[in-house]
Amino acid sequence: MIKKAIRAINRLNQWRIQRISNKNFMVILAVIVGLIGGLAASALKALTHYIATVLQNDVSWDFRGYLFLVFPMIGILLSVLYVRKFIKAKKMEHGITPILYSISNRSSRIPVHNVYSQIVTSALTVGFGGSAGLEAPIVASGSAIGSNIGRFFGLNYREVTMLLACGAAAGIAGAFNSPVAGLVFAVEILLAEFSIPAFIPLLMAAATSSVVSRMLYAEPLFHLVTDTWHIEALLFYIAVAILVGLFSVFFNRLNYRAAKWFKSFTNPYRKAIVSGLILGILIFVFPALYGEGYLAIQQLLAGNNNSLLSNSVFSEYQHIGWLVVAYSAITVFAKAYATVFTLHSGGNGGNFGPSLVMGGLLGFAFAHGINLTGLVELNTANFIVVGMAGALSGIMHAPLTGIFLIAEITGGYVLMVPLMIVSAISYFINKSTLKYSIYTQSLAESGELLSYEDKDKTVLRMMKLRYVVEKNFTILHPDEKAGDRKLDILYTKRNIFPVVDDKGQLLGIIYSEKLFEILVGEGNNDKTMKELAQPPQDVIRIDANMYDVMRKMDREDIWTLPVVDTDDKYVGFVSKSAIFNKYRALLMRMGRYLE
Repeated sequence: MIKKAIRAINRLNQWRIQRISNKNFMVILAVIVGLIGGLAASALKALTHYIATVLQNDVSWDFRGYLFLVFPMIGILLSVLYVRKFIKAKKMEHGITPILYSISNRSSRIPVHNVYSQIVTSALTVGFGGSAGLEAPIVASGSAIGSNIGRFFGLNYREVTMLLACGAAAGIAGAFNSPVAGLVFAVEILLAEFSIPAFIPLLMAAATSSVVSRMLYAEPLFHLVTDTWHIEALLFYIAVAILVGLFSVFFNRLNYRAAKWFKSFTNPYRKAIVSGLILGILIFVFPALYGEGYLAIQQLLAGNNNSLLSNSVFSEYQHIGWLVVAYSAITVFAKAYATVFTLHSGGNGGNFGPSLVMGGLLGFAFAHGINLTGLVELNTANFIVVGMAGALSGIMHAPLTGIFLIAEITGGYVLMVPLMIVSAISYFINKSTLKYSIYTQSLAESGELLSYEDKDKTVLRMMKLRYVVEKNFTILHPDEKAGDRKLDILYTKRNIFPVVDDKGQLLGIIYSEKLFEILVGEGNNDKTMKELAQPPQDVIRIDANMYDVMRKMDREDIWTLPVVDTDDKYVGFVSKSAIFNKYRALLMRMGRYLE
């Protein structure tokens, strides 16, 4: 059955290669990816909102308010349980970082389960109140759709990567009904170098996904009522940009420290319970932290300045203006902690939505606080919008995505200049403080970040050592003598002989010159191979990074090194020649993607 399916796929590929040009075929696949990505985005939103609606409106119990203390914990536990029992993985890979890792280290291959598992786990996490966004999971799902469609048709690395990016663009476009932002996101975050041929597939995927999403969810995410901005407020826009930029640095550092701290938990269920209960307490005090948090921004944009307090335990103080400002500012930091607790405790979601919410709340607190002084009157809605763009730009190092996304989802094109100013300043502050974004920090530390500035390093990191190991070496045993293996030694094409014992352990190596001396009578023929063997200058493990292997060879001026497996058993040898040949082949397969 499987063989028949493979033959059918091969026949289909042969037919399309003969009848359809590669450029046109990529456009067709991009439309398909956009269509499926749009449906996936709609399914995720529908499932999440259904869960949230059932919990908030259909649960009948006198003390149901206290259930919100445990709902987030239940959602995270269900997510962890699903991943460990159904996906058979230790944890769910969430966010954009795994996608970047797949591009740089897995030839853009994303496991097929991400198409649906991202939807299920993020819906459980966010629907039950987890303080995270749905955008990163749908980007991961869309990327998995693009990657696996590309692999199905046997496309090369460059083409699979393009379809992966199309899936990501479709995810953003479907989640926000924002095709331009989806295209810009894919180029700015995933495709560090942009070329015109890449524009058409991305555009088609994003547009198709947006059409599907608009058909199913016609209501815009935010309503912004504004017709202009005033040049007199320019200094205040700069001030809020600095504030948001500094906060973005704080959040990135908090996320990095939280990721390290949560690794100390060995029991995933205990981690989920502890984090879930802390998250429930935070949501009890700050109801705006429940789920994505977009409802709080919608209320503030509509002019309901007291909405944050009205549903909290401090509702009786909502008429006190400065308390509203203080509560809003504290909610920003509470959202930061709630997000990292959600994401690093086993829940699935992303930083995309929280970035918008935190930036919007920070912009509101700033503008509302200035207005309470009576010195000037700022348009609070404008500052909410630019705060959202600034936070996204700083946290993700994606200023263009921040600008176009906010302009699209709010209809705030009249604010293009303030959006550009705030996004640029926030990005500059974060980038000058932190070299890497929230998505690339961990990859950069582990040396797995795709670098377009250093093509050699990038390609070497994509290579796997097991594919360049040479095994056609004559293996000698420790108790043998040169005369016992005379013919094997004379007729081998290699000048190195590994000495390996019965357990497969590498005892040493012998160069052909020494054995030839013995065979022609110039050496001691009574010595065993174990006695003749010398320890190699170094040994490479089969799971070693190819970039590190090459650095070691260059540093020690070695052309060939023995390779052992994870149990230190002999596997073969790796040579610079084999690495160079594989390097050239991989570079040709990648085409112009890194050019």
